[in-house]
Amino acid sequence: MQHRNLGSQGLRVSALGLGTMGMSMAYGASNDDEGLATIRRAHELGIDFFDTAELYGAGTGSNEILLGKAVKDFRDEVVLATKFGFDMTAPALSPGFNSRPENIRKVAENSLRYLQSDRIDLFYQHISDPDVPVEEVAGVVGELITEGKVKYFGLSNVGPQYIRRAHAVTPVSVLQYEYSLFEREVEEKILPVLRELGVGLVPYSPLGRGFLTGQVKPAGEYPADDMRSWDERWQGENYTYNLHATEQLKDLADTAGITVAQLALAWLLAQGEDVAPIPGTRSTKRLKENAGATDVQLSVADLARITEILPHGSAGSRLPAAMLSSFTTD
Repeated sequence: MQHRNLGSQGLRVSALGLGTMGMSMAYGASNDDEGLATIRRAHELGIDFFDTAELYGAGTGSNEILLGKAVKDFRDEVVLATKFGFDMTAPALSPGFNSRPENIRKVAENSLRYLQSDRIDLFYQHISDPDVPVEEVAGVVGELITEGKVKYFGLSNVGPQYIRRAHAVTPVSVLQYEYSLFEREVEEKILPVLRELGVGLVPYSPLGRGFLTGQVKPAGEYPADDMRSWDERWQGENYTYNLHATEQLKDLADTAGITVAQLALAWLLAQGEDVAPIPGTRSTKRLKENAGATDVQLSVADLARITEILPHGSAGSRLPAAMLSSFTTD
């Protein structure tokens, strides 16, 4: 497994990480034993970068507890990332935020306990809080770093000016943002600022929430507790367009002897040595397939053909407008 440096503060991780959100939420019924097996298999494959969050356990810590249990025997060989920033006491599906200093510290202490760890390797602000200036957030995380409870500071779902303001207080190592062949928003305004400041990029949903695996069906065929049942990219004409694009990508992948998922991940890895995607999966078979993407070298012609197929990303928004409006774009 190749490794990459994320940011200028010394964070080094496997080129491909593993997102664990789907082991607890968003993609239908889950199984803890399956999740444990997948995380441990990832470690065997050389993946050492694991991503969780307070939100993924709906405030119960279940996703962090699962990850902590899985890596307990090799904790010092892996990088654990978790996140704060949501108000877990708010009504379900409401836009509740909480990055107040006392809550950041509370989440940190809970995460340390749930992960069975003496430090959080990478602590992200999951989403901005309109009531708390980012300078205050960065200051508190900086204190946690000084105290040895956190090693690196990360941000998620925020824009270039927000990143600059945070970085001026406590150096930001990583931005986590949705980025894939389907979702390219980060490229124009955010990625140049990351590179100017020496901040790494961790793309989440790098396989378009599974669309870029080629194993898809229309929205109406997913259960109500699966986010693909309401994702615009699985709806009507959007679905038809995206399916056609994925079929073309599969044809290209077939000529290279790889899967369409490997093609999509290899494309992301080719965007820079400061990029480390975190595809999520509950399948050890899919995990091995994803890991194989780190051995794929795309040619200039391959990259050009990919751009020809999907010049601007997918059809349909990545999230409902109400959810996107809560992200800080400046």
